[in-house]
Amino acid sequence: MLLEFIINIAYLAGSLAFVWGLRLLSSPDTARKGNIVAGSGMVIAILAALFQPIEGASNNYLWIAGALAVGAAIGLVSAKKVQMTAMPQMVSIFNGLGGACAVVLAYAELFPFYEGSKPLDLAGLSIVLSALLIGGVSFTGSLLAYGKLQGLVNDSQVALPRHSAINLALLAVTLGLGIYLAAAGSSGSLALGSLFMALSLIYGFSFVAPIGGADMPVVISLLNSFTGLSAAVTGLIYGSQFMLVGGILVGASGTILTVLMCDAMNRSLLNVLIGGFGGGGSSSAAGQADGLVAKEVSLNDAAIQLFYASSAIIVPGYGLAVAQAQKVCKEVDELLEKNGVEVRYAIHPVAGRMPGHMNVLLAEADVPYPKLLDLEEANAALKDTDIVVIVGANDVVNPAADDDPGSPIYGMPVLKVWDAKNVIVLKRSMSPGYAGIQNPLFFHDKTRMLFGDAKDSLAKLAGEIKSL
Repeated sequence: MLLEFIINIAYLAGSLAFVWGLRLLSSPDTARKGNIVAGSGMVIAILAALFQPIEGASNNYLWIAGALAVGAAIGLVSAKKVQMTAMPQMVSIFNGLGGACAVVLAYAELFPFYEGSKPLDLAGLSIVLSALLIGGVSFTGSLLAYGKLQGLVNDSQVALPRHSAINLALLAVTLGLGIYLAAAGSSGSLALGSLFMALSLIYGFSFVAPIGGADMPVVISLLNSFTGLSAAVTGLIYGSQFMLVGGILVGASGTILTVLMCDAMNRSLLNVLIGGFGGGGSSSAAGQADGLVAKEVSLNDAAIQLFYASSAIIVPGYGLAVAQAQKVCKEVDELLEKNGVEVRYAIHPVAGRMPGHMNVLLAEADVPYPKLLDLEEANAALKDTDIVVIVGANDVVNPAADDDPGSPIYGMPVLKVWDAKNVIVLKRSMSPGYAGIQNPLFFHDKTRMLFGDAKDSLAKLAGEIKSL
């Protein structure tokens, strides 16, 4: 009796740690502590589960300890070796593994059920099938998202003509089979259950296939919510309140984040899921480069403009992450601050390859959080800013979103950097961004281009500023 009480208290403590950790994760200043608190909650829950008496269980702690050791080693090595640019891929893989766990656990319940050794009522069987479906979609969908982010898979290689119609048909068949299995109960078969699992895995892959690269941040958030839901459903299977609470927290936060990301792009979730965004189009923005020439700026001129400005805003993008230039960027920031220049950072919600990518990147360089401006704050400040430095951002500063109805990104809230007095864009080349469309900003009267690797350009810029 006492042991059961202690175990329940441990589960409660773990759940509270999850909630507190999630709360701390809402701010970059406390995010590290939030990870530690939530991780501690998971450790408490695992220990409680190990000591919880289960009738008929063999309690083979050696196998359990071995699995924990292997998983911890893989996670530790992966976390230490992963580059900041590959963080979205890592999130996708770990997210997919959560879905895979739900699939394995749910499928393991079907064996004894169809063998007749473990009865399941309609509700119980429906829960098992739901875990198979949601976990399967999360698993294979996350794997394909990883492939796209890593550059291993191109949209054209996996997207078929009228792919949205194919997805609807595949989903209808999968759901139809699931409903039949739930209604048939023990009259069904393991073979049909296996087919249902296979269709769920196929649908997960097909679900992500037509979604364009520019929508990957939204997809990652959505798949994260699926993983949370699969964990919650698995918690129902085993009567684990901790799994249920943890899954609901992940599912709810992932869903909220998905909605916020869609709002930041001024697009509906349905529009994202239909796919196709990121492959260009008939936008007139793509043709605005015709007859126009981008004007370059020398390092010395750029340094002088920054040095004698009263205010500057830096706009980080994926190019900053690719070049690993965040610490050099912070050095330029400090040099300007010493000369009395007010330096801040404008963060677009979908900049980078996953939600919060730029926040994490700048936190790694110890940029104070109060210097980071969100979209609305940045647009209000840009009107009174002397100079804007864009480091690797593209689509989130594209004026076509504001003034070109023919653009695929028209209506998407963007950083209105052209409202500032001067704009300097650090970029490797004139290639389009992740959305696959040209950016008229590069040819704007206020804009000057500084070509080259972002880290190298910023390092040289810092040297020029020091010499002034």
